[in-house]
Amino acid sequence: MRLLHFVVIGMLIFAASYVYRIKMESTARVERVLRLNAEIREQRDAIARLRAQWAKLDAPLRLQGLVERHLPLKPINANQYDSLKNLPERPPNFARPGARDPIGAMINTIEAAAAPDSTTGSIAAPTDQPATDQATDSDQAGGDQQ
Repeated sequence: MRLLHFVVIGMLIFAASYVYRIKMESTARVERVLRLNAEIREQRDAIARLRAQWAKLDAPLRLQGLVERHLPLKPINANQYDSLKNLPERPPNFARPGARDPIGAMINTIEAAAAPDSTTGSIAAPTDQPATDQATDSDQAGGDQQ
């Protein structure tokens, strides 16, 4: 009987130490979760402060005051216009008269490279069936539509 008592006492000590270890781990995890929640709250508060500061810096009245103070701009008048004689000279034309249009040549090159018969992968590759086979396939697929 004494051996049985020692085994039971040993099992009770083992079970108590195991439960204590689980309790300590759970306490440590709860503390970590609380610490993370506090950090999240601090970060959200910091974001809110930065947004409030941005709203203050981006306020239209503040920007208007800065513009008036630092930029020598005048209000635009709807009647401000100038005569055509005061326009700058037209820039020189670098293409020779009668020469091919260089921009049009580039566009033609791009269109030739993107030919409609090139496959993009989104459609099936054309098969090498004779025209009669294709006609019979289409007749079989939807021949009753007439």
